[in-house]
Amino acid sequence: MYARLAVNVPGMSGEFDYALPPGLEGRLAAGHLVTVPFGSQTVQGVVLELVGQPAVAETKTILDLVDPLPVLTPAQIALGRWMADTCLGHLAAMLDLMIPAGLSQQADTLYEGVPGKTLPAGAAASPVQQRLLALLDERGALRGRQIDRHFKHVDWRPTARSLVRAGRLASRSVLPPPTVRPRTVRMAQLAVTPAAAESAMSTLARTPAALARRQAALRFLVGEPQAVELAWVYAASGCTLTDLQELAARDLVTLQETAIWRDPLVRISDADPGEAEPTLTPDQAVAWEAISAALRQPPGVFLLQGVTGSGKTELYLRAAAHVLNQGRGAIILVPEIAITPQMVRRFLRRFPGQVGLIHSKLSAGERYDTWRRARLGLLKVIIGPRSALFAPLPEVGLIVADECHDPSYHQSEPPFYDAVPAARAYARLSAGVCLLGSATPSIVQRHQAESGAFTRLVLPRRIAQPAEAGGATGWLPPVTLVDMRADLQAGRRGIFSTALEDGLAGVLARGEQAILYLNRRGTATYVFCRACGGVLTCPQCDTALTLHTALGSGGALSCHRCGYQRRMPEQCPACGSSQVRAYGLGSEKVEAEVQRLFPAARTLRWDWETTREKDAHEIILSHFAARRADILVGTQMLAKGLDLPLVTLVGAVLADVGLALPDPFAAERTFNLLTQVAGRAGRSSRGGQVILQTFQPEHYALQFAARHDVDGFHARELQERQRLGYPPFTRLVRLEYRHFEAAKAEAEARRVAARLQGLIASGARLQTRLIGPAPCFFTRQDGLYRWQIVLAGPRPQDLVQGLRLEGWRLEVDPTGLL
Repeated sequence: MYARLAVNVPGMSGEFDYALPPGLEGRLAAGHLVTVPFGSQTVQGVVLELVGQPAVAETKTILDLVDPLPVLTPAQIALGRWMADTCLGHLAAMLDLMIPAGLSQQADTLYEGVPGKTLPAGAAASPVQQRLLALLDERGALRGRQIDRHFKHVDWRPTARSLVRAGRLASRSVLPPPTVRPRTVRMAQLAVTPAAAESAMSTLARTPAALARRQAALRFLVGEPQAVELAWVYAASGCTLTDLQELAARDLVTLQETAIWRDPLVRISDADPGEAEPTLTPDQAVAWEAISAALRQPPGVFLLQGVTGSGKTELYLRAAAHVLNQGRGAIILVPEIAITPQMVRRFLRRFPGQVGLIHSKLSAGERYDTWRRARLGLLKVIIGPRSALFAPLPEVGLIVADECHDPSYHQSEPPFYDAVPAARAYARLSAGVCLLGSATPSIVQRHQAESGAFTRLVLPRRIAQPAEAGGATGWLPPVTLVDMRADLQAGRRGIFSTALEDGLAGVLARGEQAILYLNRRGTATYVFCRACGGVLTCPQCDTALTLHTALGSGGALSCHRCGYQRRMPEQCPACGSSQVRAYGLGSEKVEAEVQRLFPAARTLRWDWETTREKDAHEIILSHFAARRADILVGTQMLAKGLDLPLVTLVGAVLADVGLALPDPFAAERTFNLLTQVAGRAGRSSRGGQVILQTFQPEHYALQFAARHDVDGFHARELQERQRLGYPPFTRLVRLEYRHFEAAKAEAEARRVAARLQGLIASGARLQTRLIGPAPCFFTRQDGLYRWQIVLAGPRPQDLVQGLRLEGWRLEVDPTGLL
């Protein structure tokens, strides 16, 4: 018997057969994570299947198991194959997405200095050589990925190879061990009867202090029927580990180590279990009839299009209850960590003790333990952003993608994939049901549903509130478009229009809450010199730097693409003028203006800067929900499915941000964001209003958003897409090349474009067109120059399959072309 593996080596796409060592025969199965020799390296690999005969005459032998249990289910392996084929990625890279960080490891190269060796006579060390040698002399041997952190914008590896050839450095391949493991704690438990413990009290120590500590520890344990963590014993008695070890030596107590689960949900304490199912509205009942029929005879895929507040989550909960009763599990995807706490609480109330949470802000140990509990079937419902799709539930019966239109489901770094079509494929491979929910499904998703790819269900009205609560109509709040050009002509120069300022005053007077939305962080959009007109840009990205007053005294400039920071200059670097000024506005400036106009108002800011710490999203949201603030100022995460009943006013400070970007998806992104953020208002019997401030009130995306007209926007945008030849009427493949040198990036882009153009011509692909090559809109990022090529056609991915495109990033069905 032989094992067919996908090996975790960057850029390696093949499958390789290995012999089974005697110790693993009968123990190895598909999905196991193993270590194997690969060339001169030792690497990890995932067993794809067991075969009777290898594909090659000579095979190497598997070295060992990394984990005694399989790390992937058969359905996950099938999903990995589907993703690799559909997204033009490597199978090993796709499967690696499904293994917890810290358990999955890639081979690395260890570099260390060679004592007594110097460079050849007459050879002067380059600056990079000097830095690298000094680093290794100071720190000792380091792995390549450790050195990367010290050379963020420098390609140091060719220099290292030259030093290895010169004998100044030594290098060897290493496979780091897993960095995550089960957590254990030391426990103590009484080992004798309480009477025996009491009779031994007077003989526990010779000194009075030690005697008192040990007596206190023993008395504490007498009152504890179960084993107790040592930390609790220390706190209750004041004893030390030495004291407990002495008690154990006398056979009075037992000391042991016990594995415990690291569970991030222990911090969520306000979820009352046993929430009753509410009565469905007629619209919900019609949708549930179709969904429940598919759950009884899966598979099935549904697009649940419902306005904000129409009760989509209740249908998710009922579907999850149905599959749990069948003994299967459910995966609930949300687009952002920001809305995870609200969704988790809803599911915890309905399914106490059965819910797990996965997202990037958890510690590696928390993610690992949640993954292990899901694998063992101890958790039945997994909630989180796109990575939660890969939780190893033994049998998946339901996958929900809430706010399925959101571009954050698309991974924008290699390996590229989109969690929404992957969820559909996974549900099919698992014989389960997939629910895609949104008030504003993407143009492509709705077109697919209307073309018969899956079923579209509609919830056109909000759930009406009880009559005693004021009798809300169930309709969406009115939206006012404010033309900021008219305010300027009237001499008003402030951030807020008269309508928005009056609206905020009214909310504060009534004791209600408001949300101010702005899709920009910071205090100012950019900083420029009034003398020469020069804009201060990032030296690594060539994008405008943003002023953040919160980053230090006098403010600091920050790049939102690579994180570069510098102080606000007193003089222009280009001309030396002191006329350096900040222009535009960001979320910090909006918050400052609110505090200036309404000093008594309590404000919270919710953007990238304020949510970098663990649990920051939940803390900010819980403070606002508990009415510890009156006005919440934030960026696009405010548009993501939040249910805040006391919010009666939503103001979009700059509604047209992003409309002018050279991207065919810009209008759709703007419409979706505004429609979603408008849906945060009026979710209770108090009603609400929405004010959109804009300098382009005539733009069709804003006009349709102001009317909550999703159908009208869909029809208009379809016309635009058909006229321009963009999805859903064609498919796209985006190829991007990056290099430290601008000329080399351009040359490689033109070379590949010429080759692709030749393939189009020779294959008579009359419906496929090549766009570019051209510099990306953000031409330079993180010190690298970026060029791109876009292929548009019925199956553009066929053109690049099989081509050797080293150093290129291939993205199928991208969500943006910037």
